[in-house]
Amino acid sequence: MTAVFKHTNTHRHGNKTCWSCKGPVDAVALFCDTCGAIQAPGQLDHFSRFEIARDFNVDIDAIEIQYLKQQQALHPDRFATKSAREKALSQQQAASLNDAFETLKNPVLRAEYMLRMAGVEPEGGAGQTVNDPALLMEAMEMREALDDAGDRAKIDAIIRDVRKMARDCEKEVATAMNGGAYDAARKLTTRLRYLLKMAQEARAKKARSAAA
Repeated sequence: MTAVFKHTNTHRHGNKTCWSCKGPVDAVALFCDTCGAIQAPGQLDHFSRFEIARDFNVDIDAIEIQYLKQQQALHPDRFATKSAREKALSQQQAASLNDAFETLKNPVLRAEYMLRMAGVEPEGGAGQTVNDPALLMEAMEMREALDDAGDRAKIDAIIRDVRKMARDCEKEVATAMNGGAYDAARKLTTRLRYLLKMAQEARAKKARSAAA
């Protein structure tokens, strides 16, 4: 079971000490290669957990494959006969794994996470307000257009337009984020959040229209 998660690139993440045998363990390893004991999640960031570059452009399919492998290794049935400590650690690892996966697969959550890693609080976060008149006007106009859309054809057109704007915005977020332009990335992330929310609202209105 441990061989799947044996890591050779220890120079990237360093080692930690196994709580059970006190031997060295790669910081990204779920299990100790020496004694097989499950390890605590530690302070790994989400990118390190999946051993990928700290880049906004991620391969979601590759991450999901790794996620499913780790999820299987952390299944509660594998720890049914283990000690209370090992059961608790497996639950901590599973929670950390789920948080990492849910964050990285969502472009807005991924961008906000990267901003916080850079010491920048996203707009609309704790204690933050959105102060961008142009963005607020754009969002208001899109919502009014959706409210006025009286048939499915118009709703579909809005969905297509908003999806394209969201894709373009996501590319701009990536360029700004990976270039270290965090102020621009912060504003673009807010716009992306608005666009994706608008697309969700448009799909919901389409569903209601279809059910009527």
